[in-house]
Amino acid sequence: MAAREAELEETIEARRADIANFEGRVLAQADESKSAENAIGEQSARQQERKAALTGLTTKRAESTGALNAAESSLREIRDSLNGLHDRRAAQQVRESQLQMKIDNLVDHVQRRYHLDLRAFAADNFAFTKTLHAQLKRRDKVESGGPAAPLAEAFESTFPPPSVEEIDKIIADLTQQLDNMGPVNLDAVQEYDELEERYKFLETQNNDLTTARRELLDVIARINATTQTLFAETFAQVRTNFREMFSELFGGGRADLTLMDENDPLNCGIEISAKPPGKQQQSISLLSGGERTMTAVALLFAIYMVRPSPFCVLDEMDAALDETNINRFIRMLDRFVAQSQFIIITHNKRTIAKADVLYGVTMEERGISKLVGMKMAERPENYADPSPNASGSGNGNGVQRHLKLEAAAREPALIGTN
Repeated sequence: MAAREAELEETIEARRADIANFEGRVLAQADESKSAENAIGEQSARQQERKAALTGLTTKRAESTGALNAAESSLREIRDSLNGLHDRRAAQQVRESQLQMKIDNLVDHVQRRYHLDLRAFAADNFAFTKTLHAQLKRRDKVESGGPAAPLAEAFESTFPPPSVEEIDKIIADLTQQLDNMGPVNLDAVQEYDELEERYKFLETQNNDLTTARRELLDVIARINATTQTLFAETFAQVRTNFREMFSELFGGGRADLTLMDENDPLNCGIEISAKPPGKQQQSISLLSGGERTMTAVALLFAIYMVRPSPFCVLDEMDAALDETNINRFIRMLDRFVAQSQFIIITHNKRTIAKADVLYGVTMEERGISKLVGMKMAERPENYADPSPNASGSGNGNGVQRHLKLEAAAREPALIGTN
């Protein structure tokens, strides 16, 4: 308790010291408050003075701003006036340039057209007066329709100055007269000589071309006439041969070739009509495949009889023929084989048997094709056929063919017809 009491006493002393300290500070704050009140009063007074000064400055500023706006308006008007003057100056400069260019063009035009340099031109009043008098006299004569020229006589006697309208009219008349005369061409003689020489050359060329055209037309006419004559003769021969070959191949019947337009035989088509035995005459397009083939063979060999060819290629022509027609076809080949060489692509055994040389493809090994050629030659006359069906031996009767291999390898090989 004693210790607690001592502690409390110390605390009381500390609090008393603090109270004394705070009381001193309160007194100091009171002094400072009085000083601040005094300062505030002084500042308020100064503020009033500053407000009064600011009011005066504001008034002066308003006056200065009004004067400045008026000056700016005046300056703006002056600038606008200056810009307008600049624009007018630029327009005048452009106008001046245009006029100068027009003057230069007029001077150049006068120089080129009239061969007169206006820059070195000196006015000749006497010539001008004489020309003006002549023009006035001519105009009065034209207007009055007679020899009287009162205006010209008055001008000659009193010499009054003409008006601008009269001078402009005279200038327009003179300009029209000059335009009607046209420009003076100093090289006209030389150009005329050149054009005349060119004309003579072109006239000679034209005459040559006309003569060549006439001669060419004559040659074309002769060629057409000769061609029509030869075509008519050849067509007549082919037509006769076709009738004979058709009757021979079909064992009778009739066939004919007709021109679709007899007035134009060189450009028209040819109609083939056929009448096999036992049928009505009809166009070749209505025949069967074998009949069309035989008709084509007849036409082919009919042409061959007129114009033989060194060789002929037939691609499976006998494919649609039966046995009877095959024999007729082969007999027909025998007639022409002496004068032409026939290369026939065929699968028919009878046609193959009549060939002199065979070419085919065989396959000795699987997957390997080989080209093989065979030459068919007749047996010699003294060859005796060992077969019991032989009709004779050594007398040429029953002559047959034997095969001779011409393959690269001289080994037996099968000849296929595919």
